[in-house]
Amino acid sequence: MLLPPRTLRVTIATAAAALAVTVGLTGCGDSDDSSTNATSSSTSIAAAPSSDSTTPAAPSGDNADAPTADSLTATLAMLSDPAVSADDKTALIVNGEARRANIDQMNGQLANYGALTYDVANVATSGDTTTADVTITSPHGTAPAFPVTFEKVDGEWLISDSSGCLLLGFAQAPCVPA
Repeated sequence: MLLPPRTLRVTIATAAAALAVTVGLTGCGDSDDSSTNATSSSTSIAAAPSSDSTTPAAPSGDNADAPTADSLTATLAMLSDPAVSADDKTALIVNGEARRANIDQMNGQLANYGALTYDVANVATSGDTTTADVTITSPHGTAPAFPVTFEKVDGEWLISDSSGCLLLGFAQAPCVPA
């Protein structure tokens, strides 16, 4: 889904402002809309995703390559876990190697911050692009949901460069997407 530039700017600005206040942390797709996976999942970096029986089944058929809410949540949790090395985190973001300094800065900011919890909902996949609504809960509160885009690269679902920079910006380690 391609949003108008003004709507995208307002959405990103609103999400950034809301997260800066409440969290306090120092998509493009092709027109083929045949594969959509609407699921929801949440986890904390302090705990592995639940194996609760209410977890949605893995995608199948035309949607077999779509990521699950649980897998996207795990990727986000790994990105914000200060115990995970910058080497491992660069592999989670498209153009991640160019974001190494930002990731190092984020790891420093998160070192004594406390656990973040992610809720991933409304997962929609079209081709090699997935967008999901993400809500982050920190020790300081819960921010409103905002869209995060993932791209399939070499068979792996990675956080898009623009969403990676947005998330790094929330941790006061901003970058400008390529």
